Amino acid sequence: MIVPGAPGAPGAPGAPGAPGAAPELVLHVGNRRYSSWSLRPYLALAATGAPFRTEVILLDRPETRRELLAVNPAGRVPVLHHGPLVVHDALAICEYVHELFPAAGLWPADRADRARARAITAEMHAGFAALRGAMSMDLLGHRPGHGHTPEALADARRVLEVWRDARARAAGGPFLFGTFTIADAFYAPVATRFLTYDVPLDEVGRAYVAAVTALPAFVAWREAARAEPELPGH
Repeated sequence: MIVPGAPGAPGAPGAPGAPGAAPELVLHVGNRRYSSWSLRPYLALAATGAPFRTEVILLDRPETRRELLAVNPAGRVPVLHHGPLVVHDALAICEYVHELFPAAGLWPADRADRARARAITAEMHAGFAALRGAMSMDLLGHRPGHGHTPEALADARRVLEVWRDARARAAGGPFLFGTFTIADAFYAPVATRFLTYDVPLDEVGRAYVAAVTALPAFVAWREAARAEPELPGH
């Protein structure tokens, strides 16, 4: 998938190979339906308006491990290739994209808001193990009540608390800090989980889930997922 470009294309000052021909940005991802970590940097890249290409490595096949190692020595997706540079880990990719395209505002401009955004993003990056384990991402599935363990629901309540606190301070848009940031990219897969598993939401939660799932980049990702094979047992 190639996302149409906008001002601030790869090869801007500081990008590998600048000046001269702009190196291509290529994001290698897992199955769109299931790979929550892949969705995060995809949404961040899409928010910049810069052109990039998405390459899917289908998971759980005999050749998957070989294909993963061919693009990432760590053997995982997502991984971003920018010319000779290889960046793996969803948060590291998002930070790199922010440095490439600072005008995209992937972190809030205000220092205090930026600190809060980084803190809740780090919380999502490192935490919520019970929610991840009990309610794995499945963009096209609907499993009401499945995975509603006490531990997973406690994680869900904490997510909703994070959203309420951020939205109470936000202005200028429907996202956690008003306009779309990396924090939204990190909480987007959880928004989809809440829909898949019918997690009870308050008014703030419902409005935020609606805003995330209406993003054109998210809609495009979900539609592309429909063309990929289903993974049994997921």
